[in-house]
Amino acid sequence: MNRLKLIMTALLIGGATTASAQGIMGGHVTGNVQVDGQMSHADSTIGSQDVPEKLLMNARADILYTNGDFSAGLRFEMYEKPLLGFDAQYEGEGLANYFVSYNGERLSVTAGNFYEQFGSGMILRTYEDRYLGLDNSIRGLNVTLRPIDGITIKGVIGKERTYWFYSEGLVRGVDGEVNLGSLIKSLGESKFRVTLGAGFVSKYETDEVIPSSADPEYKLNLPLNVGASSVRADLGYGNWSLQAEYAYKGQDPNTINGYIYRPGQGLLLNLNYSQRGFSAGIQAKRIDNMGFKADRSQSGEMLYINYLPAITKNHTYAFLSMYPYATQVNGEQGLQGDVMYKFKKGTFLGGEYGTDLHLNSSVVYGLDTTVTGGAGTDGYEVNSGLGQLLYGDVSVEVAKKLSKAVKVTATYAYQVFNPVVENEPGSLHHNNIVVADVAWKVNKKHSLRFEAEWMGSDSHYDADDPEHNDRRAGDWVMGLVEWNIGTHWFVSASDQYAYNDGIGNYYNLSVGYTHGATRLQVGYGKQREGLLCIGGVCRVVPASNGLTFSLTTSF
Repeated sequence: MNRLKLIMTALLIGGATTASAQGIMGGHVTGNVQVDGQMSHADSTIGSQDVPEKLLMNARADILYTNGDFSAGLRFEMYEKPLLGFDAQYEGEGLANYFVSYNGERLSVTAGNFYEQFGSGMILRTYEDRYLGLDNSIRGLNVTLRPIDGITIKGVIGKERTYWFYSEGLVRGVDGEVNLGSLIKSLGESKFRVTLGAGFVSKYETDEVIPSSADPEYKLNLPLNVGASSVRADLGYGNWSLQAEYAYKGQDPNTINGYIYRPGQGLLLNLNYSQRGFSAGIQAKRIDNMGFKADRSQSGEMLYINYLPAITKNHTYAFLSMYPYATQVNGEQGLQGDVMYKFKKGTFLGGEYGTDLHLNSSVVYGLDTTVTGGAGTDGYEVNSGLGQLLYGDVSVEVAKKLSKAVKVTATYAYQVFNPVVENEPGSLHHNNIVVADVAWKVNKKHSLRFEAEWMGSDSHYDADDPEHNDRRAGDWVMGLVEWNIGTHWFVSASDQYAYNDGIGNYYNLSVGYTHGATRLQVGYGKQREGLLCIGGVCRVVPASNGLTFSLTTSF
């Protein structure tokens, strides 16, 4: 691996500095650079702390070389020191990712770091999200065969990245998918769409000493190989589609489930209907002990082999996303429904430009369980009922153009949030949220956006009470103004204020400049503590008060 790393570095960096836009040996070199910095000082009201280093910085540079079916890439990363909320284990710099790849019509091979997913990801998904500080790429070998049209076979082997190191556990997997419409001519010419798939993933770890809870004189008999398998179907007819996947994981005692031996199961269903101006869907999920990591003793979000998506809407407005939902890998069950409808132009509700209506609702419960033992046992039994309510919301969004220059979006949402989702004590939070968003294109060079939000909650803040010391509690108001000046500049100002039963006044000012593929943004203000979640995967964001900047460019 070290020899490969040296060859890659010499080929890509050396070639990039000597090649013209045409690249190396007739190939093409592209890349991107991102630098994020942060300064923060103490503020007892919001709970922010001084940064001893004064300046924190995350930086990365990706370089990609392509030449026909061949490609190679590398990524340099630097964390000096990591931004607030990123794990301190990232501190340092070096070559974090490199690979060589061949992608032909029937065969694809990647050696080095790669990202892969089987089905929905319930038994395997490796991916990178720089904003979550998450990268569980596998360093090893990834092979994809397409022997005939309609059949795809994948095989992977390697070890997962964790910060600057790699897992002790070895990950191996194979997956197959068949598109019957490509194999059967009559089916391909009909309205039916059928794709079937199945996969198997295993990890190997060496033994270690974990004392038995029943008798500390004995250690647990740990399985060195743990397997997970799944079957899936993607069906469609006309405007209808149905995706279904079932996953099963063998005995996998680990630190997340308390070293119990209960097998894991997961079921994911997604039914959708779509036509012009209307779409509707319903999604169901049930998870039971499906945490699957490359190292059994690791907690946190790193080293997950699989991915368990949340079936709640990814909200973008500040108060709607104040209490995001994090997937509970040990057990949850839930439903989500989503409807979108466009009232046609010229109708009473559509008006001159039409009106968009979006309804969404989700509810997630835990499993109803009976504990039967601790480490070394099956742990619990699952009953037929519902467990405690973890999360629920319903939202209504209406978007309408009032003129060619003005568009208004109004949203109402009701949320119920259980602090146990974040492993915190406390009672359910019930929140009512209203958002108004107005976009105004003043002229060809200038545009403005105004946003107003309100949240009323039955929660309250009490610094001396562990069950009520969440600084997100209480009633809030927010205002935001964005001004885009020509094609290069933008300015924004916002303020979030807890006016009742809460604490904090979080103002932010930012200025940005864009030129071609380069973007610079500088901001000053306060960041509220909480969780940043993307797709049910979260990281803790501590409070901060100070300057931030971000520079991105590509070539």
